[in-house]
Amino acid sequence: MNTPIRVLLTALLCTAAIACSKKVKEEPPVAQPEPPATTQPATTPGAYTPEDLDTDACLRQRTIYFDFDQEAVRPEFQAAMACHAKYLRDRPSARVTLEGHADERGSRDYNLGLGERRGNGVSSALQANGGSAGQQTVTSYGEERPTCTASSEDCWAQNRRVEITYTAR
Repeated sequence: MNTPIRVLLTALLCTAAIACSKKVKEEPPVAQPEPPATTQPATTPGAYTPEDLDTDACLRQRTIYFDFDQEAVRPEFQAAMACHAKYLRDRPSARVTLEGHADERGSRDYNLGLGERRGNGVSSALQANGGSAGQQTVTSYGEERPTCTASSEDCWAQNRRVEITYTAR
């Protein structure tokens, strides 16, 4: 090909490229209104509120009892675990202390360890139902804080427990 035809084709291609290109008009970003500042996290319908800790029958169940020398949560307390886990999910600012206790039988060190294992068992049940580990603290009192001081099976059964205490609602 000769030079004038090349120049003509190049000019034609450049003109076609310019004609086909679209100019994109940039629009300024739209300012989003800031959400109103709140002291409480937003709740979704059906979510628990701090008042529910005192009014909801499931959330008022804050003592979990255990069988002798056991640290697994009994089946009758699974519904309470689900309720407390849902409360923790609904209220990310909530904090809970799980206080493990044991009856007077066994050594002091054994009972402290058993109380801690019971507290960890409740913590695991809460986490299995969706509760956050960061919202939970486990403390063991062993046999040091009995609710009943008689030496009978009924009394010992009352002392084998984990108490759920909300430190922040």
